[in-house]
Amino acid sequence: MNKLNINLDEKKEKINKNIYGHFAEHLGRCIYEGFWVGEDSDIPNQNGIRTDVVEALKNIDIPVLRWPGGCFADEYHWKDGVGPREERATIVNTHWGNVTENNHFGTHEFMKLCDLLGAEPYISGNVGSGTIREMQEWVDYITHDGESPMSDWRKENGREEPWHLKYFGVGNENWGCGGNMRPEYYADQYRNYQTYVRDHGDNEIFKIACGANIDDYNWTEVLMENAASQMDGLSLHYYTIPGDFWEGKGSATDFKEDEWFITLKKALKMDELISKHGAIMDRYDPEKRIAMIVDEWGAWYDVKPGTNPGFLYQQNTLRDALIAGVTLNIFNQHADRVRMANIAQTNNVLQAMILTDKEDMILTPSYHVFEMYKVHQNAELLHFDLESEAYKFDDQEIPALNASASVNKEGEVNITVCNLDPNKEIELKTNLLAENLNLSEVKARVLTASQLNAHNSFDNPDNLKPVEFNKIEFAEAQLKAKLPAASVTLITLS
Repeated sequence: MNKLNINLDEKKEKINKNIYGHFAEHLGRCIYEGFWVGEDSDIPNQNGIRTDVVEALKNIDIPVLRWPGGCFADEYHWKDGVGPREERATIVNTHWGNVTENNHFGTHEFMKLCDLLGAEPYISGNVGSGTIREMQEWVDYITHDGESPMSDWRKENGREEPWHLKYFGVGNENWGCGGNMRPEYYADQYRNYQTYVRDHGDNEIFKIACGANIDDYNWTEVLMENAASQMDGLSLHYYTIPGDFWEGKGSATDFKEDEWFITLKKALKMDELISKHGAIMDRYDPEKRIAMIVDEWGAWYDVKPGTNPGFLYQQNTLRDALIAGVTLNIFNQHADRVRMANIAQTNNVLQAMILTDKEDMILTPSYHVFEMYKVHQNAELLHFDLESEAYKFDDQEIPALNASASVNKEGEVNITVCNLDPNKEIELKTNLLAENLNLSEVKARVLTASQLNAHNSFDNPDNLKPVEFNKIEFAEAQLKAKLPAASVTLITLS
């Protein structure tokens, strides 16, 4: 019953590497302590940016990093964060804990971080409380060559050459924390603001409009009808929350199978959202010129007890690994429209890749999924048909298996499969269809555990990580694998 047919001769779209992007907001300990420790810190750093976090993220080939928010972006005034650090304005982060920030991490530090990571910077501009001139001058400061007030100021602040900046978001969540705007109003605001986000020299900016929250299809309709010709990308935000956003989202670690099931069912909703928003975009953009940018996604639970509720710090378990796995599989399958996504968030916030405690650092199960899935970056999506049994809980059911497949430029075929059923090992038969099959070797890794809430801690940082997977056979164009319950598996054929 569980059968996967992959046509190796039917290649589809290239899976844009930026689908595997990340999001870093001035929120909790994501920036300060997560990335920035300062040049005088005892924690090893380069220009104030902690070395261990950078090296860990480089290992997952982080392609793009979104900053400074999030809700923080529409209260961020970039000029406060440049110049000598001791002279920078001190601000209060009203969205996230009302903490005071010294602005020591600003434009120069962010661009340096991206340089160290080898990642493209993606900057979110301030539409909610900023001005057109402020946004225009920020782009000029970063990208303008030659003489101008902003480029001259950049040089005074220690950066002679302009930076390359490709991705720029014109506002964030303008339907909510970014101004509580109606779509008609924001469409006009977007058209106005983006006019002044100009290209300088050979720097061409990819302009991203604020898109819908979850299933607000009217927002997408209005934006596409009124501003499609002025945008290169349209965002979408969706968080996987097992409970109620306002009344109690649920615990990150203390849950039973009912919450496991509903969480994964809600994670699978991403496919429906992309399909329905994509159908609206298709009517106005049948050539798919405009990219869907899912620049905020991931699991959101109640904060870890005893931590600042405004810091959104939560643990990261095997359940989060499955959320990451199925969501990335879904993005791969929609590679014709989805060309960037940014999980929330990189360090110490929500579904983080990395958790830090002063000088200590641990990698989360979600990090390990991104490491396993990096083989899909810029690979060609392969057409497949998947027949899966159902995972049933009470009177509800979802497909037990979720997958994607790609072939890289070396000819390796990579298959990622998630078994969502926490109670049952599933045997999957995969048929490889090709006129000339030149694959003879197979290797695999799996991420799983006996406990659904298994996670890594500072006392046991390697409790949950990928291991070699041997319950697999490959002969005569057929692959048989016994996938463990509650698992993420990577199979590589060469």
